[in-house]
Amino acid sequence: MYQDLKLEKGMYHITGKSFSEVLEGMDPSGAYAETPLAGLDAYERQLKRFDIHVSGSHCDRVEKFFSTTDSAVLFPEFIRRAIRSGMEQSVLSDLVAVHTISPAGEYQPAVLTDTTAYTTKTTQGNALPTASYLEAANTVRLDKYGRSIHASYEAVRRQRLDAFSAILRAVGVRLSNGLLGQSILCMKETNGSLIDVVTDGKLTYADLAKLYGEFRNFDMTKVLAAPAVAAEIMAMEQMQDMASAQPNTILLPFGAQLQKCAGMSADYIVGLDNRFALEMITTDDVLLETDKLIDSQLDVITVSIRAAFRVMLSEAVHVLSL
Repeated sequence: MYQDLKLEKGMYHITGKSFSEVLEGMDPSGAYAETPLAGLDAYERQLKRFDIHVSGSHCDRVEKFFSTTDSAVLFPEFIRRAIRSGMEQSVLSDLVAVHTISPAGEYQPAVLTDTTAYTTKTTQGNALPTASYLEAANTVRLDKYGRSIHASYEAVRRQRLDAFSAILRAVGVRLSNGLLGQSILCMKETNGSLIDVVTDGKLTYADLAKLYGEFRNFDMTKVLAAPAVAAEIMAMEQMQDMASAQPNTILLPFGAQLQKCAGMSADYIVGLDNRFALEMITTDDVLLETDKLIDSQLDVITVSIRAAFRVMLSEAVHVLSL
């Protein structure tokens, strides 16, 4: 049962498994079906075991994690989950068609080459048109992104866990927005077409419609724009009657979702089909120096992730230059 587990630092260092996965292996959630603990994962059951409240009116302070040596082992996972929660609130999570885990610092992708029109007729006895799916000539290198947060244990320990979590989520949002910027640059460099606005320096609805028309085999499901450009689009007459049943969702008249992207250049707009365009490659999840966190050595909290992006199908990405 979850009350009897021995928690150790080494659970963070098992190759190929996260701390949560190790916990689930030791204390499977399936064993709690139709019990009051159903709906909690193995980590959440450990929080319950040590009576650690991470939110609500009875929210504990950070120092509650360090009441025992066992409960201290849970602290790095609390940080990781808070940062990961912030990252998932970013626009990036809505853009990635495929997320690939690569154990090495380089990734060998494969590329589809398929240029013959599918309307081509093949007479009896003749070979069908061919397409190829082969290894790309170049590998993709994964780069490291992250932040070192300088914070002593004395400064952190009396903070409420919900307040500390909010700060960590903010770090996660900013980290993910940094990755978002890299993904946009990738699509800017690899796309099916780069078109210009009709009137130099002036964006009109006709330009957006022109971008929409560049998509042939795929649909333009997302439009990415810098905050100022997104505001310019929102001010267009054609957007006055547009509404969405989903909060914080802005749809263009032809169905594409407008996404405001922090840090994006105002010199261009990216249209994409998010089902086919972008692959995100990472070595693992968010990385932390877990041992120091467990030992209350909070001089620096280092948060990092190794990642890269590539466009899988250039036809699914088109760019409008402003």
